[in-house]
Amino acid sequence: MKKYRFLIARRITQLSIMSLYILANVYGINILMGNLSSSLFLQTIPLSDPFAALQMFFAGAIISFDILLGATIVALFYFLIGGRAFCSWVCPVNIITDSANYLRRKFGFNQVEKKQPASRNIRYWVIALSFILSYLMGVAAFELISPVSMVHRGLIFGLGFGFATILVMFLFDLFVLKNGWCGHICPLGGFYSLIGRFSLIRVHHNHNNCTACMKCKVVCPESQVLHMITKSSEPVLKECTNCGRCVEVCDDDALNFSIRNYIKDKK
Repeated sequence: MKKYRFLIARRITQLSIMSLYILANVYGINILMGNLSSSLFLQTIPLSDPFAALQMFFAGAIISFDILLGATIVALFYFLIGGRAFCSWVCPVNIITDSANYLRRKFGFNQVEKKQPASRNIRYWVIALSFILSYLMGVAAFELISPVSMVHRGLIFGLGFGFATILVMFLFDLFVLKNGWCGHICPLGGFYSLIGRFSLIRVHHNHNNCTACMKCKVVCPESQVLHMITKSSEPVLKECTNCGRCVEVCDDDALNFSIRNYIKDKK
């Protein structure tokens, strides 16, 4: 059970958030209303996706105070705890991609990834492209085709076309590229990694305890963030999703969550 404590906590969190949206949109129990782009918590506190808000800004839309306030609240929250915590603790697509990656390990499909390499920097180019297209088209470009929004709406209102989106993403991650969507393409994940670049909560590596068993790299969806294994004791890179899987599988107690020490890191 200890080796799955963060995984279980993440699934409970993801399903709870989704359940609150369903209760509001289907049954009128308004604890968390709206969707992942724009929500209202307890009918009082606005919550907005800052990436979507920036696309609206580039599209020339007039940003209301509620959207601006909501985007600020969300940005500050992820700035403190780690931007890509959204990916592993909130986003419903994470369940799909995690399932695909589990099957990759189970059936040995990882050799396919070696034949079709892809840069993880693609997501940052997609961010720039989203802003450019939003400016040219006058609409929030990525929101029109966002698989995250499609899956979220599908789970709330009935799958429909959302089922095809789920299937395509699952098969892409399973047969084409490990963690292909979340780790290489999704601009939302890239955007949140930039927000959480200087976050307080990080997974920290204790070099003195590490035996270089590499169990952490096997389960990590962003294995490049564990670049310091066998080399040094330092926090992981900004692309870390704070999912905690590396902490769970480490038998050496070499990886743990910690509050980032800015003074020590600076020295």
